[in-house]
Amino acid sequence: MQRALRLLEAVGSHRDGAPAKQLAREAGLPLPTAYHLLRTLTHEGYLRRENGVFVYGPAAERLAGGGALQNRRTSIVESLAHWRDAIGAPVYFGIYRDGEIEIVAVSDTPDSPAVSEWADFRETAHAHAIGQCLLSQLDEKARRDHLDRHPVRPVTCHSVRDRSTLLDRLASMERMQPVVEREQYALGTVCAAIPITAGSGAATMAISLPAHQAGQLLPAVDRLRSEVGTLLRTLAFSISI
Repeated sequence: MQRALRLLEAVGSHRDGAPAKQLAREAGLPLPTAYHLLRTLTHEGYLRRENGVFVYGPAAERLAGGGALQNRRTSIVESLAHWRDAIGAPVYFGIYRDGEIEIVAVSDTPDSPAVSEWADFRETAHAHAIGQCLLSQLDEKARRDHLDRHPVRPVTCHSVRDRSTLLDRLASMERMQPVVEREQYALGTVCAAIPITAGSGAATMAISLPAHQAGQLLPAVDRLRSEVGTLLRTLAFSISI
């Protein structure tokens, strides 16, 4: 394993690739061993041979991309943690990608836990602030397509009851205003989400509070909205992931 990694590192030091003999020398391996490992790495897709030199293959590129993705998500979580501590509530970041709701990151604490996903967030966008905020940013065709695939159904006794009611609600929302829902997704919890204009996709940040703290919801989300510009550079990365 270590010898194969040394070969991969050697390949990575040459933008245009390098031949087997040079890679063997740089990795400190006997040529027969290097040949064997290079064949194996090529077969597995980590390398490919072009015009007598070895370069990274698709498997290695996916590996590198996965690392970049993890770094981006870590950066987002760290940013959300700042607002979690400042506001004293769980903070969420969600996007709409490939026709689905995706919760990219959540930051909470044991004393202020995030809402438990007891019903799939992707299938219940109509019932939570994150989903309603993202759906409100879509055009009418994309919105109706989503609801065709994920029909409106009551999740709690406070949920939107039908598709028509939801569409009317979404159409009446003012651009860039927070979306508030009270116990529509989880009894005992109120949530608010704000649209994020980072990149060309639909995105949102949201917070949740226990229902008995509902009076603190709008002041908290207004503070988040007024200062969220400091996070946009980080958040914009996740929309393009």
